[in-house]
Amino acid sequence: MVDKNSPLVVDNSGEEPLSNFSENRTFASVLEARQLQRRSFLKGSVHTAVAAFIGAGLVACGSSSSNKNSSSSSSSSVSSSSSSSSAAPEVLLGFTGLAAGRGDSIQVPAGYTATAFVPWGTPLTGSLPPFADNGSNTGIEQEQQVGSHHDGIFFLAMDANVGGNNSEEGLLVMNHEYFDPDVLHANGPSLVNGKRPTDEVHKEVATHGVSVIHIKRTSGEWRVVEGSVFNRRITGATPMEIRGPAMGSAKMATKYSPSGTETRGTLNNCGSGLTPWNTYLAAEENWAGYFVNKDTTRPREHARYGVPSSNGRYSWEHAESGEDVYVRFDASTKGDHAHQDYRNEPNTFGWMVEIDPFRPESKPQKRTSLGRFGHEGVVFAPAVEGEPVVCYSGDDATYEYIYKFVSADNYHAATAGGHLLNHGVLYVARFDETGKGEWLPLDINDSGFVAKAAAAGVTFADQADVLINTRLAADIQGATKMDRPEWGTVHPQTGEVYFTLTNNSGRSTTDAANPRTNNTTGHIIRWREQADHTFEWDIFLLGGDVGTSTGDVTLTEANHFASPDGLWIDPRGVLWIQTDMSGSQQNAGPFGNNQMLAADPVTKEVRRFLIGPMDCEVTGVHTTPDLKTMFVNIQHPGDRSTPGNFTSHWPGGGTSRPRSATVIVTKNDGGIIGT
Repeated sequence: MVDKNSPLVVDNSGEEPLSNFSENRTFASVLEARQLQRRSFLKGSVHTAVAAFIGAGLVACGSSSSNKNSSSSSSSSVSSSSSSSSAAPEVLLGFTGLAAGRGDSIQVPAGYTATAFVPWGTPLTGSLPPFADNGSNTGIEQEQQVGSHHDGIFFLAMDANVGGNNSEEGLLVMNHEYFDPDVLHANGPSLVNGKRPTDEVHKEVATHGVSVIHIKRTSGEWRVVEGSVFNRRITGATPMEIRGPAMGSAKMATKYSPSGTETRGTLNNCGSGLTPWNTYLAAEENWAGYFVNKDTTRPREHARYGVPSSNGRYSWEHAESGEDVYVRFDASTKGDHAHQDYRNEPNTFGWMVEIDPFRPESKPQKRTSLGRFGHEGVVFAPAVEGEPVVCYSGDDATYEYIYKFVSADNYHAATAGGHLLNHGVLYVARFDETGKGEWLPLDINDSGFVAKAAAAGVTFADQADVLINTRLAADIQGATKMDRPEWGTVHPQTGEVYFTLTNNSGRSTTDAANPRTNNTTGHIIRWREQADHTFEWDIFLLGGDVGTSTGDVTLTEANHFASPDGLWIDPRGVLWIQTDMSGSQQNAGPFGNNQMLAADPVTKEVRRFLIGPMDCEVTGVHTTPDLKTMFVNIQHPGDRSTPGNFTSHWPGGGTSRPRSATVIVTKNDGGIIGT
């Protein structure tokens, strides 16, 4: 780091460095072995009846088995011809798709309207400090405002906990992944005589976390309910509890919590999850770079996750005030015992964080049974009365893995709660070239796992040690290395699971016969659970330019895409796909700006539904229960900006500072989104 009295230069790429050097097979080798052949997986699917309030067709996949083991700125509209759909019912994809394009606005199909809502800096709590477009808001003010870089999002109806489906009022809960230093501050970040100005650091920490926003539709317009007791900001400094097997572990002990039962804050919250009991789970993704460990030898729980050895991503450990809340980002050994320093502070991150939006006084809880890695999000299989809870999560880093958690206790709607996530078994996926796969247990009580660890010369003290070192445990089990597993979704009727694999340009071999070894455009995988923790899988779609083929489906100018990221299947069975292209792929490639597409899981018909503004990522999508209001998050518009030289002015327009925001999409005739 350069020590100078000028703006600080930081690595804000938001991606973890490669840290998986195990010999496990890459997913590329599995794909090559299968030669991308279209299998019989899901063939013979039929469209079945859906909920009576729609009265339309829905995708069904060739097995009836369920997964049991388990404010302003209106849009402009662009139209183009869409890909053909001879098999899909009209109601599934009933809109005219968009052509790829660029521009600094939101584009949606003809007949739809998109409106920006609750952008970064929207007053939310306390004294409701207004957003300052000149970047002058303080750290204290940011704690009372909506955070930056909107990501995973859910709408919870106000009557959700009594089985209701209120589509006029509810809690909008969303993640705030990170921030752009050159946009957050008036003149960018600074480092003065080796120190960061404390209020700059305070503000940066406060942009992270989660916003809980009470919203209500009045006279057809959605508004924030000011003064609501439900409005809440959770930040990178909010006190939290540690629960599950790692609670109380010696490797979780810090100066702040010698007992290893508490920590402060949640960081780099990307995707999210909604539990069957209507609580919210925030994922901690690229958290390792926020810390630094300058010890000569770093423990495996730091090294395997990429904790840097020079300085943290934003140098928060150098805050001028020297307050404990900032010093904790230096994980170097400084005392004789762990409770005298923060050598274990990184171990308290990398988890899924459960938040109860309906109990604003409650402390968030980190659920350690779900594993510690770069969580992109978590997705639950449909809960079945009297059976275990099953959920899935991807580790968004190059050559990392996909995981499944199965609770030890059974789900009962009357008593369900976060305790169900405290005990169970975490599994990691191995994808075989036959189209089969197996879930491998990461369990200190599993003799096979223990034997593999011993053979590898690895010792785990207990289950807490296994989970704190989830990636290492998965290495030992021989899991399949994937191309950045990101969002997942489970079909609400069939239980089929879909996951995005965003990209991996680091694949080694590339030739005419193996065009996917340099996987710059990513793909989507899906599987169907079988007995005894096995599954069947296939490739749903390969991302790519016009002409890219996945079996019997070929992408066209009407639906080509790259770097799939966000993913959600709505109650009708529509698969919504969001993209996160970066660099030249977005700025000069054939795909235009990042976008959201809609797909039919049976026919693989794909249509482009929404295009975001300049330099943004389109991420996070949910709807009201009646499917007539859609919430889509737009992250980091103008992320190539420098202080005073913004590459986007969305959503405010003119010369305003770019701001992440939610987009509310409605159909002009008041109908269901997508029909």
